[in-house]
Formats: sequence, C-alpha cells, structure tokens
Amino acid sequence: MERKRGFEVAKGFENAGIHMPERKTKYSAGYDVEAAEDCVIPAFSLGQKPTLVKTGLKAYMQDGEYLMLCNRSSNPGKKGLVMANSIGIIDKDYYGNPDNDGHFMFAFFNIKAEDVEIKKGDVIGQAIFCKYDVTDDDKAQGERLGGFGSTSK
Repeated sequence: MERKRGFEVAKGFENAGIHMPERKTKYSAGYDVEAAEDCVIPAFSLGQKPTLVKTGLKAYMQDGEYLMLCNRSSNPGKKGLVMANSIGIIDKDYYGNPDNDGHFMFAFFNIKAEDVEIKKGDVIGQAIFCKYDVTDDDKAQGERLGGFGSTSK
C-alpha cells in the first residue's frame, strides 16, 4: 500500500506507549490527539510563554497538504485552555527535520485562575489533514533546516 498521509511516533518516544490519533466517527474531520506525558499548564500571567504539550507524534503527507492542529471545542470552557496560535500549521517538510524529527506539539495558555493538569493519554486537540493551493507566480525554493519556529531562519 502506498503511504499518502498519516502519523508515526517521533524519535525519543518509541517506548512511551504513544497512541495513534483516531477519528471517533465516520464524519469527523479531526483525529483526536493525546498528550504524550503528564504536564501542568499554569494559570495565565502577563508575559508568560505558552506551554508546549508534547504529543510524541510526527505526520507525513502529500505535496500540497498540511496538518492543521485545532483545539478541542470543550477545552476553553471546561479546562480554560486556548491555543496560543489559534491553530497550528504543520508543513509537509516539518516531517523528519533534523532538530526534532517533526515532533509536533500543542501550544496552550490557561485562562483559568488555577493551574490545569494534563495527564498522559488525555485528548488535548484535533489534527486535520488539509489541502492548499499556491499562486500562479509562486517561486518558493527554500528548504527547511530545523524544527519548531525555523521557517524564517
């Protein structure tokens, strides 16, 4: 079978009991993604950086596709968790990069007054494979040489 798109365990998480994301119903767009380990997301304070919640996963896909990371609809109301970047975009060339093997994470702020504990195996968000187009005059030739936040370097 030809590999088109999917998830794999990222390097460093091979023996961590990572579960592959799953769609729960046949019409779900998103694959539910779990936390790879326990972590605490502190109550928000000004100047604080978002907490990166590890998934232990990387994703492969076809040309013209990206993986969109989205918050769970219940996270803001129940846990006070909002994604720092609203949505996450995982490009095809993030897969297997030399910095972190393509390990994607969710960046959260906690808008509640108390810390929020995330347990390994908690569903933290959804991942949706999407297609994109480029303009007629697109000339992008650059190559990714790093991991998280490396696109403009």
